[in-house]
Amino acid sequence: MTCVLWQPAKADDTVTTQAQAASTNSSDIQDWSRWQIRLRALGVVTDTSSATATVQGVPALSTPNSGLSVGNSVVPELDITYYFTRNISAELILGVSQNHITGNGALTGLDVGSTWLLPPTLTVQYHFTDFGRFQPYLGVGINYTFFFGQQPAGAYTPGGLAITNLNIHNTAGFAAQAGFDYMIDKHWGINFDVKKLILRPNYDAWVNNSIYVSGTAALDPWLFGAGITYRF
Repeated sequence: MTCVLWQPAKADDTVTTQAQAASTNSSDIQDWSRWQIRLRALGVVTDTSSATATVQGVPALSTPNSGLSVGNSVVPELDITYYFTRNISAELILGVSQNHITGNGALTGLDVGSTWLLPPTLTVQYHFTDFGRFQPYLGVGINYTFFFGQQPAGAYTPGGLAITNLNIHNTAGFAAQAGFDYMIDKHWGINFDVKKLILRPNYDAWVNNSIYVSGTAALDPWLFGAGITYRF
């Protein structure tokens, strides 16, 4: 008859076993690639508190008595990321949105019109890689917004005013972001992201084809995004 005596595991055996388990659990996300894409649903929430309007010859209708409001929207967004190292990357953010503009304050009830925005944004990011599948990041960068498809409303207020011409100028701005990826495996992940753009284009408009209006159509949007990540 053979007698087998039980012996307690050695401390170094326990450490080795735990390290092997951790390696097994994280091995599918340790590989990294220089290229990554994300597809997000993006909520665009504007902050027009800095918008101004100067109605030529009519100070009562001008800022600080009036300004502009720009509608919010939900749009798709695509971004392409290149990693210089495991921690440092550059991200190009692409998307378009359509926004509706109205007057506020003394210009409440004035339908200004609508425009499409193409705001490509380039940020430099730092990724924190010490938390396993949870990988947060911070980024800063620049934005240049193109305005196209601008349509003056041409709708008259009860007072007989209507925007008959609208021109919003392309402009550059500042971008900051924070977000995280939660990696399911080394290729696929879930992403949440928040960006703030400082975006304050100048504009020119005409009321009833005769009254000149100018100012700053400050948008300063918050961009709230959620979507999927794919690493090549």
